[in-house]
Amino acid sequence: MERSTRAATLRAEQRVQRFLDAAQELIAEKETTDFTVQEVVDRSNQSLRSFYQHFDGKHELLLALFEDALSATATEIRLATADVDQPLERVRIAVEILFEQSRPRPGLERPLFSDFALRLQIEHPDQVATARLPLLAVFTELLAEATSSGVIPINRPRNQAFLVIQTITFAARVNDVAINGDGHRVTIDEVWQFCLGGISGA
Repeated sequence: MERSTRAATLRAEQRVQRFLDAAQELIAEKETTDFTVQEVVDRSNQSLRSFYQHFDGKHELLLALFEDALSATATEIRLATADVDQPLERVRIAVEILFEQSRPRPGLERPLFSDFALRLQIEHPDQVATARLPLLAVFTELLAEATSSGVIPINRPRNQAFLVIQTITFAARVNDVAINGDGHRVTIDEVWQFCLGGISGA
C-alpha cells in the first residue's frame, strides 16, 4: 500500500513538473506571461482536466513558478556561502546574489519578476510573503550568525532580513531607470553599503 501511494505521488509530481516546464518554455519564447492555460496544456502533452487537478488556474501556475525561482535563489545563496568563514562576508555574498537575480538584464526578459511579481505585490502581498519564505529564512540565518559572532548588533534578525530583502529587490527592479540627470544607476556596492549601514547601525 505504501509503495502504491509513493508511486502515485511521484506521478503527480511529474505531471506538475511537466506543466511548470511547459509554462517556463512559453515564457522564454514569448518573453511575457501572456499565454493561455490551453497553450500550457498543449505544450505539456497533458489534459486540461489534469491541469485543473493540480492548479486552480493560470495565476496559481505562475505563483508556483515564482516560488520555485525564489527557492532556487535561496539554494544558490546557501551553496555560495557554505564554505565562507567570515559571517559578514556571507551576508555580502547573499546581498549580491539576490541583487543580480532580481535586476532587469539587457536582452533577457524576466516577466515573472518584472510583470507578475509587481502585480502580485500589489494584489496579493500575502502570497509574495509566502513565496519569499525560503529567502527570508536564509537571510535571517546569515544575520543571526553575524550577530552571534559580534560583527553586527542586531536584536531581531528576521525583521532586519525582511527589510534587507525589500531594499535589494526594489533597488534591483527599478535600476533600469537612471536616478539623476547624469545617468547614474545604483550599483551593487552602493546597495551593500546601504544595507550594511542599516544592519550595523552605522
